[in-house]
Amino acid sequence: MMNLQDAKNRFSAVVEAALAGHPQKVTRRGKPAVVVVAAEEYDRLVKAAQAKRGSFAEHLLSFPEADVPRQQIQPRDVEF
Repeated sequence: MMNLQDAKNRFSAVVEAALAGHPQKVTRRGKPAVVVVAAEEYDRLVKAAQAKRGSFAEHLLSFPEADVPRQQIQPRDVEF
């Protein structure tokens, strides 16, 4: 892990290491800030996350409606 100033000063080395398959963690003010990874690795991670995640419609349809208690409310009388 390196701090932001070191990463700026050695950016070419950070990129080369990431391209070689070694993600580079960078801190800012002593706290983890970013990880530099190769574009191919990033694309692989995004595709894997998207494949694992279903569609929003599937999510809604999988909701267990039988487990949700519903209140029986009668509409109020309205005079026109």
